[in-house]
Amino acid sequence: MTLSSPGRPGTGAGEATIRDRSATAVDLTALYREHRLPLARLALLLVDDMATAEDVVHDAFVALHQHQGRLRDPGAALGYLRTTVVNGSRSVLRRRQTVRKHLALVRDEGHADPADSELLLADGQQQVLAAVRRLPRRQQEVLALRYWGNLSEAEIADTLGISRGSVKSNASRGMAKLEAMLGAAT
Repeated sequence: MTLSSPGRPGTGAGEATIRDRSATAVDLTALYREHRLPLARLALLLVDDMATAEDVVHDAFVALHQHQGRLRDPGAALGYLRTTVVNGSRSVLRRRQTVRKHLALVRDEGHADPADSELLLADGQQQVLAAVRRLPRRQQEVLALRYWGNLSEAEIADTLGISRGSVKSNASRGMAKLEAMLGAAT
């Protein structure tokens, strides 16, 4: 690989390689500014804890920074982040489940919700979130990405690594279960 000397135009292959790498660089700052909050909201829906959700999103951006050299298309960075957030949320949930199983923890009956939680969400929103949390994990993820993240079926399929048909069936089943749960509550 040859590089031209600074200040002199060159025709070496190395110069083209360096130019190609810089052209495919991901603007992490812009991505962070624009997508940090929506990704944190997505993670919050999946892990039910804002501090953990923010950690998951932070870890996703760190992973993107570390692996951006492997990213062929900078336009795929947001999809990479979404997938990493969903997978990170799954890992958090698996760890929680493992801790609860092995330590024989009982659900925190004495643990109170934050004092402002009722102010942040109207009663109807609280009922919907409680119902969503009772759905199977895959249906929660599909509905969160569809209705909270405003992603298309194709984007959801790419994010979760499933087929578009699976997205459609999970969304349909999830919505039917939510309607049944919420219809019975009113």
